[in-house]
Amino acid sequence: MALAVWILYAADRLMDTRLLNINPTHHEGLEARHYFHHRRRSAFIAGVLLASIALAFLLPHLTPEAIRLYLILGGFVFAYFILIHVTQSAHRLPKEFAVGICFAAATFIPTVSRQPHLRLSLIPPAALFAALCSLNCLFIFAWEHDSGHGNAHPTTRLALHYLPQLAAAIAAVGLGLCFLDRQTPWPIAAACTLSLVLLQFLNRNRNRIPPITLRAAADLALTTPLLFLPFLPR
Repeated sequence: MALAVWILYAADRLMDTRLLNINPTHHEGLEARHYFHHRRRSAFIAGVLLASIALAFLLPHLTPEAIRLYLILGGFVFAYFILIHVTQSAHRLPKEFAVGICFAAATFIPTVSRQPHLRLSLIPPAALFAALCSLNCLFIFAWEHDSGHGNAHPTTRLALHYLPQLAAAIAAVGLGLCFLDRQTPWPIAAACTLSLVLLQFLNRNRNRIPPITLRAAADLALTTPLLFLPFLPR
């Protein structure tokens, strides 16, 4: 899954910057990470090809049910890529929410494919994780677009307007799942809640942290599950 996510991320950045090959003065919607990928596009293209080959060798090790679910999810992701890159309809879709839902689904597919009886009980932590991933994207968007959010989807603009309150509310839900929901594995809820607290901390101190460091720290805040690995049931 790590290879697949990296391929999607790199391909998305390369497709975002394809207009720079035609018009080097095109800068609309581009950030530092886009220019980094564009300057090293040959290396990234080679990396995508190598990662795709490695992924092809790993796929047979997945269960047939997991492959089926990933193919369904992949169909939605492919359609999304077509919409935003071919039809230039990115402003018509709430990108941040789509990313959260798709990434959470991809994360939980291996478990629910092997243990179908857990599907219902894993809905709350999966929804919490999807909300966390979406908030990660929303915080980054807010930091990179301080001047305004006019081109964002209406749903995104509404979420950005209440972003701190939304993060606090979802963190409260995470705490509730930790202590009140006996079916939810508490380490998952605790890791998500801690990540939300860290994102809130970064948001409060965003003016003191360089932009590139701030964005990297937002992704680093999602590595909290490493702290809870010793507490997972074997």
